[in-house]
Amino acid sequence: MTIQSNDRYQQRQQKIKQQVDSRVAAATEDRGLLIICTGNGKGKSTAAFGTVTRAVGHGQKAAVTQFIKGTWECGERNLLSRNGVEFQVMATGFTWDTQDKESDTLAAQEVWQHSKRMLSDPSLDLVVLDEITYMITYGYIVLNELIDALQQRPSGQTVIITGRGCHRNLVEMADTVTEMRSVKHAFEHGLQARKGIDW
Repeated sequence: MTIQSNDRYQQRQQKIKQQVDSRVAAATEDRGLLIICTGNGKGKSTAAFGTVTRAVGHGQKAAVTQFIKGTWECGERNLLSRNGVEFQVMATGFTWDTQDKESDTLAAQEVWQHSKRMLSDPSLDLVVLDEITYMITYGYIVLNELIDALQQRPSGQTVIITGRGCHRNLVEMADTVTEMRSVKHAFEHGLQARKGIDW
C-alpha cells in the first residue's frame, strides 16, 4: 500500500469511526428488546438459541417455550437446560402430523400459560417464544393476548419471537426484525436433516 492510498484508507476509516461513535452516543435508552426472527429461510430458532447461549454466558437468566417442534430431540435444549434454562415444550410435534385442531389448541394453550408466566417474571432477562408465529396464524393463541403480555412484561426483559409469517402488528412493535431468506436448502435436494446440524 502506498503512502497516498494509506492516507485515503485512514481518512475513510476515520469517517466510519465518527459515524459509528455518533450512533453509539445517540443510543441512550436502556431497556429490553423485542426481537423477531421470521421469513422462509433456515436459522430462525438457531439465531434465538445463539442469543440464549450468549445471555447465559454472561450470567443472565433465560427461559424458552417451544411450539410445533416438541417431539423432536433438541440439541440446544439438551445443552441449555443443563445450564439453568427452563424449557416448556408443546410436545405434540408438527400440526400436519397430528391433524387434530382441538388437541393442538389445548397443547398450545398449555405452553402459552407458561409463556405468560415467563413474560411476567422480572428475574428473566430473556424469553424465547420459539415458533409462536404459527400459533397466531392457526388461531391457537389470540394475537391481542400476546401483544398485551409483551407490552406488560418487565422493562428489562428481552423477548425473541421466531417463526414464519410473523403478524404485521408484531413486526411493527418490534425493535429488531430479521427476515431469513431461503436461497437453497439441502432438504429440497433430497438430503436428510442431520442431528447436530438441523436439530
